[in-house]
Amino acid sequence: MTSQIPTPYFVIDEPVLQRYYNMLTDSLTQNWPNYLVGYSFKTNSLPWLVSFVKRNGAYAEVVSEDEYLLARYLGFTESEIIYNGPYKSQKSFCGVLLAGGYVNLDSRQELCWLTELVNSFPDKTIKVGIRANFNLEKMCPGETTMGETSGRFGFCYETGRFAEAVEAIRALPNVQIAGLHLHSSSKSRSVNVFCAIAKMACRLQEEFGFSLEYVDLGGGYCGGMEGRPEYPDYFPAVANILRGCFSPEQTKLIVEPGISLISKCTTFVTSVFDTRDIKGSRYLMTDGSRFNIDPTMIKNSHLFHIEYNPDYTQNRPLLESQIVSGFTCMEVDRLFTYKEHPELVPGDRIIYENVGGYTMSLNPLFIQYFPAVYVQNKDEMKMVRRKWTPEDYVQGSILHDTLTS
Repeated sequence: MTSQIPTPYFVIDEPVLQRYYNMLTDSLTQNWPNYLVGYSFKTNSLPWLVSFVKRNGAYAEVVSEDEYLLARYLGFTESEIIYNGPYKSQKSFCGVLLAGGYVNLDSRQELCWLTELVNSFPDKTIKVGIRANFNLEKMCPGETTMGETSGRFGFCYETGRFAEAVEAIRALPNVQIAGLHLHSSSKSRSVNVFCAIAKMACRLQEEFGFSLEYVDLGGGYCGGMEGRPEYPDYFPAVANILRGCFSPEQTKLIVEPGISLISKCTTFVTSVFDTRDIKGSRYLMTDGSRFNIDPTMIKNSHLFHIEYNPDYTQNRPLLESQIVSGFTCMEVDRLFTYKEHPELVPGDRIIYENVGGYTMSLNPLFIQYFPAVYVQNKDEMKMVRRKWTPEDYVQGSILHDTLTS
């Protein structure tokens, strides 16, 4: 019985996760059979989850040396790594390239590393990808995260930096530009955005005459949100555009799902442990925090449902408002106001839905250590990460007494 598990804790519904993974791969198979799934480690790198996607055939999409090392520790070979972002180390950068993995160049520094690598291995053919920074806002007005300023990653097409990078790479012996990486953040996560990204891939192909082995659309898809696109909405539209310049027989399509894969199947279970009436307002103190499910403090609403304490048998009056708060000492730790609903009391549970992405991976060690994580498969609940203890917190640390003794 889940009611007997101490809160707070996360729950991953494995059948739902599998259903979404199958939806992803089925849609890709139907529209672009030559594909590769690179699971976004930054979204949620829970080891159980990473092992799940690996077992289902995904590669590791990583954006730092720490994520690279985690991928290697969890069994990914260097050839099964997609290496993005500006925070690579030179050693891991070279290791993945030499092993035939996927490295998408992001900076002029990485061009220097590539030059050094070529000089060290003059007889080896090295294949690289390059990240294109382009004005998605012009193509999709009002839908992007950064607006007209564009992002800060990759080589900017509009300023000529992309063309300069292409020229520099082509000047190196035995180096092939094998891929384009075009991830761009958007607010809307619409099909229109991904169609624009696909059009940009075609535009770059036509302008620079690449012989590409892959086009990487990145991530940022919707998933599990009512009235929003799902995988079967994205890939027919994208494939229709890409086929104007590429063919599945020659060019692989890489996608990097994160939130769209893990959010719907994940819930966070919390309990009310106290109620307080202060200046006419009813506050509910819960053992979950906004920092657990909205660590970046950008959400203005949450999906949730209530499980009432079965041991509480008194009448529950209808209250005008109840302010649901977290356990921390921060006044901003307020999750939502529960309006015109029956009174909540200690022992009632508030279960937050769609909380798999950018939650566990961003949870701070603030006042409460990492909560437990369970995987549910039908009626079976299995703990895949226990709640952190003080012993976990101090591991790897040196105490003052140790230094002075």
